[in-house]
Amino acid sequence: MFAISIALLGLLFLVIGGDLLVRGAVNIAQFVGLSPLVIGLTLVGFGTSTPELVTSVRASMAGAPGIAYGNIVGSNIANILLILGLSAICVDLAVSSKVLKRDGLMMFAATLGFAGIAAFGEINRVVGALGLAWLVAYIFIAIKDERRRPVVEAGALSDKAQAAEGVDPALNPMTPPSANLLISIGLVWAGLAGVIAGGYLLVDGSITLARNWGVSETIIGLTIVAIGTSAPELVTSLMAALKKEGELAFGNVVGSNIYNILAIGGATALIAPSRVPESIIAFDMVVMILASVALLVFAVTGAKVRRWEGVILVVGYASYIIVLWP
Repeated sequence: MFAISIALLGLLFLVIGGDLLVRGAVNIAQFVGLSPLVIGLTLVGFGTSTPELVTSVRASMAGAPGIAYGNIVGSNIANILLILGLSAICVDLAVSSKVLKRDGLMMFAATLGFAGIAAFGEINRVVGALGLAWLVAYIFIAIKDERRRPVVEAGALSDKAQAAEGVDPALNPMTPPSANLLISIGLVWAGLAGVIAGGYLLVDGSITLARNWGVSETIIGLTIVAIGTSAPELVTSLMAALKKEGELAFGNVVGSNIYNILAIGGATALIAPSRVPESIIAFDMVVMILASVALLVFAVTGAKVRRWEGVILVVGYASYIIVLWP
């Protein structure tokens, strides 16, 4: 019971700390004159992925690659099968052509690349640096592309940012700063302290849980940790779906999966490289690839993800958990 409490407290610190960190960073970016588009596609868009980032880096540094990479792979599986599925059950999710063609293919390419590299060797610092460079290039292209096009043609990164802003209007870079510069700097430091403390508590609590329950750290990372750190994506996608903004819910999931692989996987490998556990390579990465294929197939047919397709996704996630959990 104590280990569960520690893990939940860590998750709470991660979510609250991540929100404070992004709020402060957005305010500072506004003070220094960054454009709303750049702020949205970088700070706001990445903000809801902070829990996954801190948790995976901390787990890798603690010598728990099962939790580090289980969190990344498990989060991507949960994003598609659970979060997108639940959102589609609420309302048919319309899919924009840009999110499908540019961002959907980018997500699938990153997924295949990550799985391929993991299958044939260690995710080392060179791979981590290449992943981060790929992400920077992708964001740069997205910013240039969306400056030339109307907002209605926004891509997945913009959808992810808008979904987060729909839950917390203070993150909207179009509004005036919600605090002065000194307070904003304080928010950033408080947020950093919160996410670092949360990462330590969640990882340490999860390792203890695995030992107490007699299961592998990998299973804990793929399920409890992955679902917990995906809570911001769950809230933002469901809120967008309930507001009948299905495109934002779909783009939020695609953008989150790109960030998880390129940013979180890249940063984790750069700071604390390790080998992905064989069990994840043999089974869970296959599930992640199949889930990505299902997402693209459902999106292509009719340019939307329908309610009955959402049911299939959720049933698929339930089946995955039943097979995975001993």
